[in-house]
Amino acid sequence: MTGLEQVAILAAGLVAGILTSTVGVASLVSFPVLLAIGIPPVVANASNTVGLIPAGLSGSLGYRRELREQPRVTWSVVATCAIGSIGGAALLLCLPAGVFELVVPWLILFTCLIVGAQPWISRWLRSRHEDPDSLEPRTTMSPVTTFFAALTGVYGGYFGAGSGVMMMAVLGLGLDLELRVVNALKTLAVLAANVIAGLIFAFVADLDLTAVGLLAAGSVVGGYTGAHIGRRLPPTLLRILIVLAGITAAIVMLR
Repeated sequence: MTGLEQVAILAAGLVAGILTSTVGVASLVSFPVLLAIGIPPVVANASNTVGLIPAGLSGSLGYRRELREQPRVTWSVVATCAIGSIGGAALLLCLPAGVFELVVPWLILFTCLIVGAQPWISRWLRSRHEDPDSLEPRTTMSPVTTFFAALTGVYGGYFGAGSGVMMMAVLGLGLDLELRVVNALKTLAVLAANVIAGLIFAFVADLDLTAVGLLAAGSVVGGYTGAHIGRRLPPTLLRILIVLAGITAAIVMLR
């Protein structure tokens, strides 16, 4: 690996870390860089998952104020996504590469639609209640929300590109929380999926340790920086950026 390639991976880790804590499409930056320098796809995928764990750690640290606001939901998200990611990691190691390549871009586009329309969907659902004003804010995960969060965890363990956007859609539609809190929970969800899948990959998959180290070094700075950026962005602007990032990710994967 040349010095220029090492710099490219380090820079990709920094940008991916920022995206982890903001719009949730980190792997669409770092994974192609690993492929471009000649790392085989499965090795690149596993190395990318492990290398971005520090981004989730530093990003969650940066969002610690938001996570403390909803401790019960925080632990539910961690457990749900961690369990789901075990299945995702197993799928990556057992299934042929590219099994989901036709489905995932359309799934990301659909979740972008949900993220963008979530305020209107939530108001419509509440309006169908006989007395909308009597409804308590939803601050715990329902069985349906838990199920779809687990599915997102499965995808996060398998590949993860756009999993943050998917988690934003699931939590945004299933909970009545501020967008900054949902973004913090999304960052933690990505971390939980990456940690469990990364532990599995460390024992049973081939890793490029140089790539892992460079991604980790860049992403730990990017994740913390991204948390501060995400907290300060106005909710409408953050929602627009998430939708645009998700659409970009889907288009890249369709090419």
